[in-house]
Amino acid sequence: MPLFNTVTIRTPESVELEFVLAGVGSRAVALTLDYLCLGAGLTVLTLVYSFLLVRLLAMDTVFTVPSETVQLWVTAIAALLAFFFYIGYFVLLETWWYGQTPGKRYAKIRVIRDDGQPERLPQATLRSLLRPIDDILFIGFFCILLSKSEKRLGDWLAGTLVVQTDPVTSSEIQVPERSQAIGQDLMALVDMSRLSPDDFATVREFLQRRRAMSPKAKTLVSDQLARRFKAQLALETLPTEMTTDTFLEAIYSAYQQGK
Repeated sequence: MPLFNTVTIRTPESVELEFVLAGVGSRAVALTLDYLCLGAGLTVLTLVYSFLLVRLLAMDTVFTVPSETVQLWVTAIAALLAFFFYIGYFVLLETWWYGQTPGKRYAKIRVIRDDGQPERLPQATLRSLLRPIDDILFIGFFCILLSKSEKRLGDWLAGTLVVQTDPVTSSEIQVPERSQAIGQDLMALVDMSRLSPDDFATVREFLQRRRAMSPKAKTLVSDQLARRFKAQLALETLPTEMTTDTFLEAIYSAYQQGK
């Protein structure tokens, strides 16, 4: 019996990628650290709210508005800010950090979509909105523990998986100077906005994983991606002779320079 559950995902390029599911232990560690970060932020918000409330209690009116009314408005605004901070913490960080938060980064896990692509804003939002329900009576804990794919309710709704970070994909991508120069040429030659954020995420995923691929799989995926993106960019000819790997590195570099 394997120590960790794994899941195999077939990409559109017909290449199978195997991921190790994060497990309830790693996710508990990540969530604990994230809640500590959240607690610190909410503590600051509470202190600001308390300071304003004390000042308002000492006043009868604020700009001719009764102090009691202003207190109610301040309380309502503070409650809304707390809610959006709780939801936004996970949504913004998981979207910006490719499925990771500070807690997940420490625990070396991340969120991906069921098709193996990086988590995007819609998935992160759905997961965060369902988080309070998952936390009630440890519903999420039991869902993770009892389901084969180790998903909580938010994962089922958003179509996501939480997997261990692949050491190969955790490192930064080193783009050679030649590829960077070609990337600049591409930016001047074509409209890079023809490629969606998911397209660039696919390129990034390939460049990170290519060292772990077999030569045959690497060549197959590289060729198919290069043909696909060349067609999307309406490139009849390339600026110079290059390999498909170099072309994909140039696309990634162009995207990074255009941020």
